[in-house]
Amino acid sequence: MTYRVPVSDMIFTMDHAAGLAAGVDSGLYAELADGIAQATLEEAAKLAEGVLTPLNRTGDLQGARLKDGVVTTTPGWREAYKQWSEGGWNGVTASEHHGGMGLPVLLGVACTEIWNSANMAFALCPLLNFGAVEAVEAHANDGLKALYLDKMVSGEWTGTMNLTEPQAGSDLNAVRSRAEPVGDGTYKIFGQKIFITYGEHDLTDNIIHLVLARLPDAPPGTRGISLFLVPKFLLDENGKPGKRNDVHCAGIEHKLGVHGSPTCTMVFGDEGGAIGWLVGEENRGLNCMFTMMNNARLSVGMQGVAIAERATQHAVAYARERKQGRAPGAKGSGMSSIAEHPDVRRMLMTMKAQTAAARVICYMTAASIDRAKRESDAAARKQAGERAGLVTPVAKAYSTDIGNEVASIGVQVHGGMGFIE
Repeated sequence: MTYRVPVSDMIFTMDHAAGLAAGVDSGLYAELADGIAQATLEEAAKLAEGVLTPLNRTGDLQGARLKDGVVTTTPGWREAYKQWSEGGWNGVTASEHHGGMGLPVLLGVACTEIWNSANMAFALCPLLNFGAVEAVEAHANDGLKALYLDKMVSGEWTGTMNLTEPQAGSDLNAVRSRAEPVGDGTYKIFGQKIFITYGEHDLTDNIIHLVLARLPDAPPGTRGISLFLVPKFLLDENGKPGKRNDVHCAGIEHKLGVHGSPTCTMVFGDEGGAIGWLVGEENRGLNCMFTMMNNARLSVGMQGVAIAERATQHAVAYARERKQGRAPGAKGSGMSSIAEHPDVRRMLMTMKAQTAAARVICYMTAASIDRAKRESDAAARKQAGERAGLVTPVAKAYSTDIGNEVASIGVQVHGGMGFIE
């Protein structure tokens, strides 16, 4: 069973829960007037349904492969990514100063739902890049922005987030990666990071790693963590990828699902030190990284919505075609589809309702982020910013739980077939 983008449901939620229609009338969303939002989602649907969805199963069966330090993505991945990035989808919400479209976050998260429902393993790459773009734009100096941002916004290069280490998961106090100043404005980075999504791949000709590390005189704990930009390839005098930096992938994880997404162990500095540049202020790296993490929070919430939507579509289609027993009040002598049985109908309606609720809270959160940036009144911007800060972690927590719960119900709808390949 394939995936069909629920454009009408998405537009309904944007209008009635997130205030799209009112925002168009007030000028808050002026660029989305005349049906631009729906037209954009319909174009996204063509790419999702025609290109990304067919690769989803292949990606899960074949997965990304590591050989001699080189990660090769699933066949078809590179061509799909090229088509996706050339379509401008990487820059929907990015700043127009760096080649983006500058469109509302509300429209961006709706697109995020589409990519993740169609093929989550594929969509994880741009998801991390979106956050990296925001962190570099907010905290890097003008020189780094000039060298890297345009390429990251266009999707020609992708970004990663390097926080976790073998001994430092949720507790970043234990980060041991270190950065040694060279004296010319650069730093040598040493250490190991784990669980790095798309830390190595063959989709683009450069990868921009954002890495947390400690300077020699850094205070203990999270107060002594700095953020560094460490490219896979150092740039030549023309701003193009040149010499390989001292960073490589030492392994990829064998995960429960999303096998098409390479989750990498990254090693920095095995051959004298990976060259990096400071992003933001010394010992303030966690503050910079939180910009990226907050961006990822809502995107991860949208992954929950995406999985719930996909699971619901599968369950509804299966329940309509699967015949078993006779439902109460059934006419004729044949068996009924299980969708006619009251308890299965209850499960399907629960799936649809929970998916809709998760979509509402995520779209409302996106609208709050938009208002925090776009409202003309300072007090209104402040209020919207406070609301966004409150509901963003709620949207992530609730929606990811819903993705899990709805998928579990979907397995029950499939009965024994839900546990079989």
